[in-house]
Amino acid sequence: MTDDTKKKLNFRKVFLYVIVPFGAVLFLIFKLFGSSSTTDLQTILQNLPKEITDFNKNQYNEDMLKEFKELSEQLMEQNKKQQSMLEAQRMQLETKINDLKQLPETATLREKLTWLYGYELTKKFPAYIWQTWNDDMKEGSELHKFHENWENKNPGFVLEVINDDIMSLLVHHYYNVIPEVIEAFESLPTNMLKADFFRFLILYVKGGVFADIDTNPLQPIPNWIPENVSPKEIGLLVGVEVDYVTKEWVGKYNRRLQFGTAIIQAKPKHPVIREIIARITEMTLKKKNNYYENSDLKQDLSIMKWTGIATFTDVLMSYFNDYIQSGVESKITWRQFHKLTLPKLVGDVLVVPAFSFDAPDANTVSNSDANKPLYFVEHLGMKSWKQTSEAA
Repeated sequence: MTDDTKKKLNFRKVFLYVIVPFGAVLFLIFKLFGSSSTTDLQTILQNLPKEITDFNKNQYNEDMLKEFKELSEQLMEQNKKQQSMLEAQRMQLETKINDLKQLPETATLREKLTWLYGYELTKKFPAYIWQTWNDDMKEGSELHKFHENWENKNPGFVLEVINDDIMSLLVHHYYNVIPEVIEAFESLPTNMLKADFFRFLILYVKGGVFADIDTNPLQPIPNWIPENVSPKEIGLLVGVEVDYVTKEWVGKYNRRLQFGTAIIQAKPKHPVIREIIARITEMTLKKKNNYYENSDLKQDLSIMKWTGIATFTDVLMSYFNDYIQSGVESKITWRQFHKLTLPKLVGDVLVVPAFSFDAPDANTVSNSDANKPLYFVEHLGMKSWKQTSEAA
């Protein structure tokens, strides 16, 4: 075969197997993109094998989710850092502002207390339990068991038992810009009077629960507030302590109905606590100037009118009847709390029945007792302030 013949055959092969198919492909492409409508393209895509389209969708979704997750984590981390930085700056600014603030020389005691701390009703009750006691609580003793019960029934709460030395240090620390409060505290003639005053001083600054050392909790503190009352509505929780039906109270108590101080729960800077601090301070400085004349330190009525439940009751009743402070429009008297059987909310003060903070021994209470759900605290009533050894 000649070279010319071979060249002709090779050209034919190239034409048949390369050029013709390539031309056909070009023709199809032209027809497809030149004359096909959008619907034709969608039809073609829909007719592609299902595995191909599903794979693309799944892969796309997974990639998008991964990118979104990474972006979210980055944003959250940045947000945390920014919040932390802003909080630090806020605290620094607050400190600088407080340092710059100066009380007018003519400011009254109540103005100083208000300036030092401001009341915020909607804040949570702080998780503190405050008690005062000097002696050791021996293992297995009744007081030690009570102490353990306060801890065990209230996990997450900080329980502080303050002795006289620490008490004095805290008062000097928190009230360093109100010298008359410190003077009144240090002037009280017995340590138990100081302890009575201290319960209000610590509750005003820190809030939480103050509980006498001879009290035994039967229920956790959060159970004291009824389910139908929001803690954001309450700034102070107290109990009735004295509630006489007849005139037998005369000579035993200062008032027919009195509110107790053995257990008090308060949010920081409550106006009632502020007022009782002011009254005790003024009364103490007046007594000091008169060398405590006519003050029987072992006589119930005298103590109750000084740092005890009579003064506390008078302040509470005044608060209830001060519409600007309490928001209560109707006149409130002792009768609203007489024979109280259920918690009663007056303004932002929740008052519980007398038996709630003076409950019977839990071992003696039957399940059929209708008041059992409202038995919160057992109170022994040791009245240790009567002991002459407590003199400062």
